[in-house]
Amino acid sequence: MILSVLSAANDTGSQQQPTLKDAQEQAGQAASWVEENWSDWLAVGLRVLLIVVIAAVLRVVIRRAITKLIERMNRTVQAVDGTAFGGLLVNVERRRQRSHAIGSVLRSVASFVILGTAALMILSTFDINLAPLLASAGVAGVAIGFGARNLVTDFLSGVFMILEDQYGVGDTIDAGVASGEVIEVGLRVTKLRGAEGEIWYVRNGEVKRIGNLSQGWATAGVDVTVRADEDLDKVKTVLSEAGEAMSKAEPWNEMLWGPIEVLGLDSVLLDSMVVRVSAKTMPGKALTVERELRWRIKRAFDEAGIRIVGGAPVAVDEPAADPTAGMAAPSAYASATSPQSLAASPLQK
Repeated sequence: MILSVLSAANDTGSQQQPTLKDAQEQAGQAASWVEENWSDWLAVGLRVLLIVVIAAVLRVVIRRAITKLIERMNRTVQAVDGTAFGGLLVNVERRRQRSHAIGSVLRSVASFVILGTAALMILSTFDINLAPLLASAGVAGVAIGFGARNLVTDFLSGVFMILEDQYGVGDTIDAGVASGEVIEVGLRVTKLRGAEGEIWYVRNGEVKRIGNLSQGWATAGVDVTVRADEDLDKVKTVLSEAGEAMSKAEPWNEMLWGPIEVLGLDSVLLDSMVVRVSAKTMPGKALTVERELRWRIKRAFDEAGIRIVGGAPVAVDEPAADPTAGMAAPSAYASATSPQSLAASPLQK
């Protein structure tokens, strides 16, 4: 019995051990499978390598082109800096910050588009069905966009604000919800410093209108009110001389970007008339120019003998008034013996 069991075990072990023939057959099958599929593997590998190389080269070329564009913008800014025309532009540092911000956004967008497209092409090379992936990405994008629509709105508004150069650091703006000097510009939030020193954080998506007080030029206007009987030609001459003298003096000749003009009568009343004086100034310097212009106009009027309404009263020669004109007529009750006084007197006992 025991001998029969041992012999059966020996027969089974001998059957399970691989022979040389079996190894040769398996090696032949593996070689034939590799021989049949190596061309496909090589094609897929070469295709993936080609996609990666093209994406890397395209990314480097586009990023370098964007960098060259930004450097060219900076050279253009430096060329006009310090010239008369350069004063009409925004300050150089602000334009440099804007150009760097635009370059950073463009490089990030280019890298995202190129690498994302390359990744999808590589997945399609391995015969992976991209329809479920794209559908899932679309649903996730819609959900994220709906939940973070304010964030997306702020970001897009910030991008277009930078591209359109609506305002920058150092500008004084009126954003509707707040006003002040821009101290920091971001893609989502703009930071302003108010007139009293407070700092406002304004989301770019909340800004519906922008009033930039630091670009182009400003207008300084002064209304001069004089008596209605003044000589208009003399008033105009004095104002023109005061404006011309201010235009030639420093530092007002740099702040004024045009001649000081006497526009004419703004209004005429019975006892006064208003003459309008205006000039173009540097951005943000209108109030300073108005104060200096009022100072010079007042001194010029004092020297010319022109009186401004609201000054010292003018003495007028009038005939002396009758001192008895304001007295009332004598009353009948003034006499103690008059019938009216006797009738009003109490009865004597």
